[in-house]
Amino acid sequence: MQSNTPNTPNPVSQPASTNFTDPTSPNTNADATSLAATAPGQYRLIRRNGKVTAFDAEKISIAMTKAFLAVEGGNAAASNRIHEIVKQLTQDVVDALTRRIPDGGTFHIEDVQDQVELALMRGGHHQISRAYVIYREEHARARASALAEQQQHGKTETPESTINVTLDDGGTQPLDTQRLHEIVSEACVGLKDVSASAILEDTERNLFDGVPQKDVARMLVMSARTLIEQQPDYSYAAARLLLDDLRTEALSFIYNVPSNATQSEMQTQYASYFTHYINRAVDLELLDPRLQEFNLEYLGKQLDASRDHLFTYLGLQTLYDRYFIHSEDTRFELPQAFFMRVAMGLAINEINREESAIEFYRLLSSFDFMSSTPTLFNSGTLRPQLSSCYLTTISDDLDGIFSSIKDDALLSKYAGGLGNDWTRVRGMGAHIKGTNGKSQGVVPFLKVANDTAVAVNQGGKRKGAMCAYLETWH
Repeated sequence: MQSNTPNTPNPVSQPASTNFTDPTSPNTNADATSLAATAPGQYRLIRRNGKVTAFDAEKISIAMTKAFLAVEGGNAAASNRIHEIVKQLTQDVVDALTRRIPDGGTFHIEDVQDQVELALMRGGHHQISRAYVIYREEHARARASALAEQQQHGKTETPESTINVTLDDGGTQPLDTQRLHEIVSEACVGLKDVSASAILEDTERNLFDGVPQKDVARMLVMSARTLIEQQPDYSYAAARLLLDDLRTEALSFIYNVPSNATQSEMQTQYASYFTHYINRAVDLELLDPRLQEFNLEYLGKQLDASRDHLFTYLGLQTLYDRYFIHSEDTRFELPQAFFMRVAMGLAINEINREESAIEFYRLLSSFDFMSSTPTLFNSGTLRPQLSSCYLTTISDDLDGIFSSIKDDALLSKYAGGLGNDWTRVRGMGAHIKGTNGKSQGVVPFLKVANDTAVAVNQGGKRKGAMCAYLETWH
């Protein structure tokens, strides 16, 4: 890993010129750059053409030195003042960039140049900063003009600008930009003041050649997330982009081949997916085999894909992290299948099971009513424990105390919240007839109960919850 302290060049050797060196220009040794850029723990730079190169802090120092010389003239090259200022400003830029990713990572060229501007302004070097801003703007216009001229003459992009994605099997393929635009545009449909271009622009800035395919979807979600503070409706866009990633994960698992689908395509695919999902989950011993006795084709046709759009980002992410059924950390339960699975579990003993399940499903998927967490976790599974809370009284003997703690552990295992009344347990200093000693009171046992709730969390999905009750006179 490079040191955070850059090697500041000798400003005497730098000519006075308004052609500021790009602080992120590639090294002349391409092979060495490529090797350094892919080494673990290194800082890497994403260039405008998507290529990844090793991050070199010295180039920031060179760029700022030239910026000072361009404004103050060549005679300033021998100034120790400029040398010290550039050294400190370069360190400020590097610190700002590495603070959020101390263990290595990637920066985009525009982010680096933004930090250079900020460092100049915060240091009070407003004239230098202004010249640097003008320089960037002129070069941005020049690039745009060159691109427009290239498109006007029908020239295609050079191979250097092509971004390839790395597949799970190690192979590569060109990034499907058409699908990228399609799913982002679809995610923004019907949302006021939400811009698909803003999400795409931020995402494309962070893409680089060789990016893992699974990271592309995450970049889309992260780009939408960063805009939520500006406009809350981006939370819905982020949820829809997360849903696209979930669909790819679930459909690929169910069909055993790489698969994906847009939200509009799911309206027709949900029914087929649902039958496969129930059968696969039963085979994996995750769901009750009695669910296969339902008319799965009929229930699958009742799934309303448009209700996936009701989720905000936080809601869908919580379901993904804690609630959706998974096999070895691969989620293969989509939101509407999740609600129907819960509904089927609730209706499993009804006379008219299908109609009751549909009624429950419509109530849950519309968010008009939401069941408690244990019901969402366990309905339709092999252990359909649907209750949220259990209240017990602890008896005043060791068998009763530790039997209750065992019961608490088993209840917590299947997502039950616990409330124990410890009033009957004698207080500190009370006489113990069997040993002719004195009691240590309730507190030592409460520590054991608390450790039990920590050790046996709720279904491995959330922390255990336990309350202790004592009468005020205890």
